[in-house]
Amino acid sequence: MYVADTIVAPATPPGSGAVAIVRLSGPRAIEIARSLWRPLRKGPTLAPRELRLGEVRDPKSGAPVDRALLAVFPAPRSLTGEDVAELQCHGGRYLVRRIVALAADAGARPAEPGEFTRRAYLNGRIDLTEAEAIADLIDARGDAALAQALAQLSGALAERVAGLRARLIALRARLEAEIDFSDEDLNLPSRAEFARAADALAADLRALIDTFRRGRIVRDGARAVIIGKPNAGKSSLLNLLLGSDRAIVTPIPGATRDVIEETVAIGPIPLVLADTAGLRAEADPVEKLGIERTRRAAAGADLTIAVFDSSRRWEPADDEVIALAARLPGLALLNKSDLPPMLTADELRARGLALPIMEFCALAGDGLGALRERLAAMVEELADSSNSGDGHVAITRERHRAALETALEALAAATKAANAGMPPEIVAVDIMAATDALDAITGAVTTEDVLDLIFREFCIGK
Repeated sequence: MYVADTIVAPATPPGSGAVAIVRLSGPRAIEIARSLWRPLRKGPTLAPRELRLGEVRDPKSGAPVDRALLAVFPAPRSLTGEDVAELQCHGGRYLVRRIVALAADAGARPAEPGEFTRRAYLNGRIDLTEAEAIADLIDARGDAALAQALAQLSGALAERVAGLRARLIALRARLEAEIDFSDEDLNLPSRAEFARAADALAADLRALIDTFRRGRIVRDGARAVIIGKPNAGKSSLLNLLLGSDRAIVTPIPGATRDVIEETVAIGPIPLVLADTAGLRAEADPVEKLGIERTRRAAAGADLTIAVFDSSRRWEPADDEVIALAARLPGLALLNKSDLPPMLTADELRARGLALPIMEFCALAGDGLGALRERLAAMVEELADSSNSGDGHVAITRERHRAALETALEALAAATKAANAGMPPEIVAVDIMAATDALDAITGAVTTEDVLDLIFREFCIGK
């Protein structure tokens, strides 16, 4: 629940740095900031949105604490829609904690995670899609994620949803006209016309739902699972792509017992690599648990990188790798190409492998450049395959998809009722339910539980 008190927190990341920002928001924000800060030189009163150098002092003892710049932003033209004050001080760990403590002693409360952004939403400065875009902007791990977050922050998704909502309202207006003027000799839209408009709207709702995969991949990265039998070179491949020794590489089979995940930048969209336990039938109980996790990781992945050891003859475990690789798009690597070949691409093809095959040597790094290029192209193709045609307009969260699907179901129910000749009052109920579902995306209709879920992902001070 929103309490109109004054909050304080560092707006810059924890740790030492050249500059840090301590932010206050609430009815006493400017008063508290001025009680801690004194200008170095006499002059006119500090104007809104003006930076001025001064000294932070302990109000009780008068002892100097730091030199800092102060800026004040009176409501409603501020980040949160409340009075806001920002002290730009030196970025020492203790120094920042000391200034925050002084503000707390003067009457401010330490802010909760995301509380500044939450207040901006509650005070009408932003909608929920823009609040989520701020979190995505902070967490962006590539150019595509950055562009998508900026588009959403500028209102692209909100505008798309608003357009769909306006068409729902137009449908309801037709029904209201039918209700209000049923006894009049007016040329009202027919139920067939209503159904055609509803079908067109449903198609656009489905198109936006279909952007979820792209939005998720762009925001979080595409997930690629590395599979293969023990000692095929999976961990060596992970280390090579990362450029560091993240996974243990040993000639002892079964060294990898769990799924190891790391993110690598190979293009505008990051790739989340999952190194997995080797697939084989003869495994101890602990290794079998790792193999089961391999299968689960493959089920939740977007891409498969199947690694085969070309220096060893075919084994039954290779067939299991082929079967697991058949579920997803991806790439097969004939690893250890520096050794005499015992397993060939033709044999893998004959046994049912459909993925493109590359010869590779993880030990020497032969083919690394070509591999990175192919993986980057595959990731972009994955993202583009669900593009809605509106550039960066895409839904990025499960709650967006759930709300759109609820709206689609309600619209389908309204269309069915209209075609069945049901009274317009009944049809209008479903149209209203669809409208409420769309409103939940932007936050025009929401609950405290939804807000708690969204803003707890934010860092303190944002």
